[in-house]
Amino acid sequence: MNIGEESKVKLDIKTLVGIVVGIVSLAGIWFTLTASIAQLQLDVYRMQEHVELNDEFRTKWPRGEMGALPDDAKQDLKIHYLQKDMDYIKTVVKELEISQAKE
Repeated sequence: MNIGEESKVKLDIKTLVGIVVGIVSLAGIWFTLTASIAQLQLDVYRMQEHVELNDEFRTKWPRGEMGALPDDAKQDLKIHYLQKDMDYIKTVVKELEISQAKE
């Protein structure tokens, strides 16, 4: 069998249509997969950015480098006043203990 410029191929229309449909299907699948991969890469890039921001927040928030909630400030103020009250109560209790011990 010699293949050259003068070679002829006989195909019926069904086979030719099948080949064209197969090639078009493969091209569609290729472009779909390529688009899906590109979308997944974009999603991963966005997630990495969120992870970096979350990591920064996770380390800076407890140290107070990113501010505090207004409720936290109120709570801290209440704790401060409660500590002052407790110090006063401890002083009064010690004075009572001393006065009871003297009697």
